Amino acid sequence: MENLFSFYGYRFHWLNILDLAIVIFLVVQLYRLLKGSLAFNIFVGLLIIYLAYFVVQHLQMPILSTLLQSFINVGLIAIIIIFQPEIRKFLLVLGKKAPLSKDSFFTKLFLPDKFKSYKEEENIINEVITAIARMAGSRTGALIVIANTYRVKFDTASSIAIDSNINAKLLESIFCKGSPLHDGALIIVGNKILAAKVILPVSENPNLPTRIGLRHRSAVGITEHSDNLALIVSEETGAISYAQDGNLVQDVSLEELKVKMYEVMVDGY
Repeated sequence: MENLFSFYGYRFHWLNILDLAIVIFLVVQLYRLLKGSLAFNIFVGLLIIYLAYFVVQHLQMPILSTLLQSFINVGLIAIIIIFQPEIRKFLLVLGKKAPLSKDSFFTKLFLPDKFKSYKEEENIINEVITAIARMAGSRTGALIVIANTYRVKFDTASSIAIDSNINAKLLESIFCKGSPLHDGALIIVGNKILAAKVILPVSENPNLPTRIGLRHRSAVGITEHSDNLALIVSEETGAISYAQDGNLVQDVSLEELKVKMYEVMVDGY
């Protein structure tokens, strides 16, 4: 009995509180994982269906209850199929990061924000945004891939290794039309420019806009099966776009791009 306590007439066991706290924690982390993606809208739709099932069951509506029960019975398999990229992304974070490193998944989850320092990430973001703003103004085509959790795999035969600190002027010079490195993508891993003139896999998604070129399709292709963020500057119009999780978001502002980079590099998952 010492493990029970009352609240407004209801009696709770301490394990009930722990159970509720764990569920809330998992929901918050699930929201952080899915926020800003199409999968989040799908998740909300599935949640509404589950809530509707409990409502119609309580109202004793047998036909709807049967239909929704049939859906729920195969719900787990459906969720695995629909959220395959997000599940893969979550497992990559767990498997590729050392559990006790300062950038590990568990550190990001449990370390209070006030103890985190993101000065390096903020500096990188500012340098990249500065370069993209200038390249957009001069209509200099660019494709920058930010690998967040592991080294992106690409064809090393055509690429040029750089291993340099990230600097706005260096980024501009690489994509300058007279530069021998301006064709292909530039890869950023951590706080370093890893390589330039990188040939990326081209997406074969038929739903992409027909007017986009090879640069945009390559950006989508490199993000379809990884957690990379690809930033694109159009050579024809100077418009800024980004690709993430196989989705292309076009004509974004510098502020929107900066927010997205913060989500990937600072907020994490």
